[in-house]
Amino acid sequence: MVHERGGIQAAKDLLHSPHYPEGLTTLWECGCLDISVEALVLKEPLRQFFTDEELAVAEKRLRDLGHLK
Repeated sequence: MVHERGGIQAAKDLLHSPHYPEGLTTLWECGCLDISVEALVLKEPLRQFFTDEELAVAEKRLRDLGHLK
């Protein structure tokens, strides 16, 4: 996906998915949510490339999975 669309667009596509991406579930299972797309887009310098709505989706997913308080 990254090779075809580029990193930013691939991340946006994942955030616009109505379901949790399979990779996010896998990272949750192994306790590695800190390297998920959702976690990475919330940090600078990537944060600036995403809308408030996309950032809210990332935050909600991480909160729902217990990664954020």
